[in-house]
Amino acid sequence: MRNYESTKRILVTGGAGFLGSHLCDRLLAAGHEVVCADNLFTGSKRNIAHLLAHPRFEFLRHDITFPLFIEVDEIWNLACPASPIHYQHDPVQTTKTSVHGAINMLGLAKRLDCRIFQASTSEVYGDPQVHPQPESYWGHVNSIGPRSCYDEGKRCAETLFFDYHRQHGLDIKVARIFNTYGPRMHPNDGRVVSNFIVQALKNEAITIYGEGQQTRSFCYVDDLLDGFLKLMATPKGFTGPVNLGNPGEFTIRELAEKVIALVGSRSQLVFMPLPADDPTQRKPDISRAREALDWSPGIDLETGLRSTISYFDALLAGREIPTPVHAP
Repeated sequence: MRNYESTKRILVTGGAGFLGSHLCDRLLAAGHEVVCADNLFTGSKRNIAHLLAHPRFEFLRHDITFPLFIEVDEIWNLACPASPIHYQHDPVQTTKTSVHGAINMLGLAKRLDCRIFQASTSEVYGDPQVHPQPESYWGHVNSIGPRSCYDEGKRCAETLFFDYHRQHGLDIKVARIFNTYGPRMHPNDGRVVSNFIVQALKNEAITIYGEGQQTRSFCYVDDLLDGFLKLMATPKGFTGPVNLGNPGEFTIRELAEKVIALVGSRSQLVFMPLPADDPTQRKPDISRAREALDWSPGIDLETGLRSTISYFDALLAGREIPTPVHAP
């Protein structure tokens, strides 16, 4: 295998998804070879269509709940449906993807003696009783609710990563991702940013659950990827977990009103009952990322929303979607 500092052959699971496809772009721009593995349950070939002819890119249709036999220098494990609509569609499979998928990827990393990244989530904090949420907070999670397949699956994946690190000396990096948005989000994923933008572009009623006073923090995809790459470049002894997200906090109603204004939509707000176990507050404490990675997000919500609106506007109109240019 190659020296870690040199050009690498890199496996990205979930590489045809929203975050995974942007990560593939970044890694290719940095000169690496990329093997993208995805079962296309929520990922889309549209997200990687511009890469299929690239000489250093390879696509494998594969479900990581089954072992993968491959030779690589580095693994990024991003495979798992991340929106409630998608992960609740087949909750058993969601748990298998997090748990069996982690076991398979960790086993591969152990055999290859290579560094492995885990895309964890702020959902490990559940409906938090500590605000903002630092990495030291253990969370407030319902283990038997409709969101548990994702929340507890990701918590178990973190356990497996740290046990492989302690038991086998595996070189791991764990990121806890807070709400992230940007081009290539699935238009029907049920997440709040994509929901609001699609509804506003169609001049449909914008659905708000509860009174819209629950808060979220929204990180633009380019900022998040900067954090990913900085975390993966840290020395072997630094494992994380590290919160990666934007500490700017907005109510859901504020987000809806901002999207309507930016789109110039005629949409009206409609209020629906709050789903079970929906967190009332979500905001990252990014002190560790600032100190250990010298990272903090730089793209404000309005700028990020404009870019995301342009993507969905082109997608819904059937126009060609320009490929974003990422800095390596």
